[in-house]
Amino acid sequence: MTPLSIIIPCYNGAATLARALQSCLIRPEAAQIIVVDDGSTDASIDVVAHHGRLDPRVGLLQMPYNGGPARARNWGAMHAAHGLLAFLDADDEYLPGALAAASAFFAPNPNEVSVRLDVDYTDFPDDLIHHDDFDKHAATLSNTVPSSLIIRRAVYAALGGFPMDDAFRRIGGEDGAFSWALRDIFGNRRLDDVKRVRMHYHPGIHAERYFRIALGLQTPDPADVADAFRFSRQFLDTARAGIEQLRAASFAAEPAASALPNHTA
Repeated sequence: MTPLSIIIPCYNGAATLARALQSCLIRPEAAQIIVVDDGSTDASIDVVAHHGRLDPRVGLLQMPYNGGPARARNWGAMHAAHGLLAFLDADDEYLPGALAAASAFFAPNPNEVSVRLDVDYTDFPDDLIHHDDFDKHAATLSNTVPSSLIIRRAVYAALGGFPMDDAFRRIGGEDGAFSWALRDIFGNRRLDDVKRVRMHYHPGIHAERYFRIALGLQTPDPADVADAFRFSRQFLDTARAGIEQLRAASFAAEPAASALPNHTA
């Protein structure tokens, strides 16, 4: 069993946070659960405090103001104690076997940097879920949503975490930008044999907007599309350059290390 640190960004999520936490606490792989309160004005902090009293794995970080989920996830990841990071939104939940499957994937695959879990989209509007192309686009979205992601902490840091541009707060898509960089540089494997994460629908959820646009039921603002692509491309280029610098530094360090004298008797 490989221990994980789970990061849960939360903004006014008191109504669903207990469900998310409980779905983590019953998983032995969840060695650390960090809830990052992103300036909530509801009882979210009280929910975290209650669960923290029951289980020491639950901890709380508080942002000084509402800065968006990407900033909250990145702050939580900086406080993670374990080598694998998982991200769960406060209105989502893990299904049985989710973290065990991720842990079992990494154990024999030391060179894999991440894995995705397949997502069950619950209570979404009928005109979406009954559309002929819904399953195709649901699979695509499962490759990007943060709640599906388990990633090695070192790689997450090397990529720069989730992009925090203001444009993504307005239109969404920071998870798509991160997924693009991850897929382009390392690949983006997904366990698609069983649904292991449940995303619950609520009005205004970014996933609904994605589905409506992908299914041709809504026309996006061209300016939003341009911004999303521009900032996503910028994040990809920055991440790729950073990884290349690390690889170059690692390559340069190897001959230097081999030239060191051996003082063992």
